[in-house]
Formats: sequence, C-alpha cells, structure tokens
Amino acid sequence: MATTASANAFPDGFTWGTATAAHQVEGGNTNNDWWEFEHMSGSGCTDSSGDACDSWNRWPDDADLVAELGLDNYRFSVEWSRIEPAAGEISRAALGHYRRQCEGLRERGIDPVVTFHHFTTPRWLVAQGGWESEAAVAYFGRFCRVVAEELGDVMTRACTVNEPNIVATMGWHAGLFPPGKADKELSYRVGANLIAGHRAAVEAIRGAAPGVPVGLTLSMTDYHLAPGGGEQLESIRRHAEDVFLDATAGDDFLGVQVYTRMRIGPDGWAGHEPGVPVLDMGYEFYPQALGNCLRRAAAYTGAAVPLLVTENGIGTADDDQRIAYVRHALQGVLDVIAEGIDVRGYTYWSLLDNFEWAFGYRPRFGLVSVDRTTFARTPKPSAGWLASIVAANALDQ
Repeated sequence: MATTASANAFPDGFTWGTATAAHQVEGGNTNNDWWEFEHMSGSGCTDSSGDACDSWNRWPDDADLVAELGLDNYRFSVEWSRIEPAAGEISRAALGHYRRQCEGLRERGIDPVVTFHHFTTPRWLVAQGGWESEAAVAYFGRFCRVVAEELGDVMTRACTVNEPNIVATMGWHAGLFPPGKADKELSYRVGANLIAGHRAAVEAIRGAAPGVPVGLTLSMTDYHLAPGGGEQLESIRRHAEDVFLDATAGDDFLGVQVYTRMRIGPDGWAGHEPGVPVLDMGYEFYPQALGNCLRRAAAYTGAAVPLLVTENGIGTADDDQRIAYVRHALQGVLDVIAEGIDVRGYTYWSLLDNFEWAFGYRPRFGLVSVDRTTFARTPKPSAGWLASIVAANALDQ
C-alpha cells in the first residue's frame, strides 16, 4: 500500500463507504425467517420491520445520498427470499431490480458492494431445516451462482455471508434471532454449515463472475480478560471468531466488523466497566475496539488476506457522540496502517436509521435520519463531518 503523507492521512486508494441490509431498509420482506420471527409471540422483537425505510422503492434517493457524501462504495444486500421465493423458482423481476440498483450506483460513480446473505433465510428453506441442515449449503451455492451470473458485470465486490458467527450464536445459542433456540452445540453445527456455505458461495461467485473480489464479513469483538476468565475467553474466541477466520484462507479480502469490547470472566461476560458509557444496544462506548480487532485479524490470519472495515458505527441519538466514536475508531485504523497492517477501506454502518433486528427502530445508527411516516431522509451533522474526512482522505485533528 502507499505510505501516508502525514500522520492523519489515509493511503492513496483507501476506500470509503457506507452500508445497509435489505431486510433493514427495503420493507415488505415477508417471505423470510425474520418476518416470521418479528410476528411471533415471545420472540422479544420490539417492532415489525414493516415498510422499513421503503428503500425497495426509494433506492435512487439512497444512492443520491451516498454520492452527496462523496463515498466511493455502497454495501447493500440482496434479499434471497425475493429472488428465490420458492425452491428453484427465480424471480427475474427481483434480479432485474438489483441489477438496476447496481447500474444506478455506478452511474453515480459509486462501486456496488453486494452481500449475498445478510441474516435472512427464505421460509421455504427454513421449512427444510434451514442452516441446521447441510442441504442449505447447496441451496445457497446455487443462489449465489444465479445472482452472480446476473450482477457479475455490474458489482465491484462480493460479500458472501454477513457475520455467520452472529447468525449462529444469536439464533441457536442466545435465542435472540430466528429460530430462537438455546442450544450451544447446535449453534456450532449451524456455524459449520455457514462456513461451508461461505466456501460454496466463493466457488459459485468466482465461477460466475471471475475477477470480482469475494470474501466473508465477520463480526469481531475486542475481548478483554477479567480475573479468572482465561479459559472462557479462549473458548469464546475460538468458537465465535477463530473457526470463521480459518475459513477465509484463499479469499480476496476479509471484512472486519467491529462495534465494542466485552470483558470475559469465569462465567462469560463480566459486565460493563464502571464509568464507561453504555449505548442503546446495551454495549459499551469503546471505539478503540476497531483497531484492536484489526490487529488480531491480521495476526491470526498471518496477514494472508487484505482487510476491509465493512461495518463500524454507533447506535445513538447523540450525533456529537457519533462523531466522537467514529473519529476515535478512524484513529485506530490510521494506527494499524502505520504499523504495516494492510487495511484498504472503511465502511460506516449505517447510511440510514433503520430496523435494528430485535431492537426495532430505537437504535439510531444512521448518518441520515428517516421519518417513520413519510420516509423523508435528512442527513445529520455527522454525515457532513464524515464527508469532509472522505474529501480530505485524512482525519481531522
């Protein structure tokens, strides 16, 4: 990579983006497991995704916002249950929609970064066992091939599975995502199937869209050792991160997604450190986690693949706090680049205030607010601040 011209400048060619996910912004995704879970008594979900941000119809408005911020890429996901509403039944209209979205981004000078699975699975596949079944691997590979054949010439980068570790842990261990189970051993099996799904997706996408970089995006946490927690920390890290990092060998990039740290004691999570602010999502304000996790990803993989920050952000109603968080996180990126770690871009989560899964619409991650009635988009001061960083390709001091 190019060397920095000054301590606060990012390398030449460093990429800047923002992100969304289909179910969180499109609205009307009624044919997947999350829609069913949202409407299930006892699921713990505070809202239905409903119309979300109406981005299925208003994606040109969102693309305009990305362009106005001066960002060079936009990461979004395709909704499997729209493209394949029944097993083997492909909606050419849905594929055409996503193709037009990619083309619209490119017309605005924005690189389309396409995520093939972002937390949602079609109901028809869930009825066959979902990710508990090895059959899901072949189904997902087939789906990826179909999508890559359609979008291969208009997408710039492909992300296979978004945070497979979170899908497995939250759905089959913590019970906070669909299917709402609490079975640690089953969560490991699901994780293994998601890893196999990632490998099948890499093969399918490379076969259908040669030359398009493809990789995994992984949720990473800055684990801190509390007294007596060494054995627990090692186990958590192994099952929550390392097995997934192992699966990235041979990929074109690794997407690192970081929000906070966790203190681990002999019984697992050791609680918040007194005096550290706690955010709407229930975790600590700890922006230095990003730099620490980038270091760990590089060290664990032996720097075998380039790193991209494919998600980092903060859910808060205090936009000054958002700016402070991102400033500190970006300083961490600069620090690790100065240490020689190959980090090639930063993506803020999220472009819009959107549906934050079981938390509903309360957490505000967006650079842009969305009126829940009119869907009007209003950029926040943090959007202008980030645009100035992007324009300078350097962090303000």
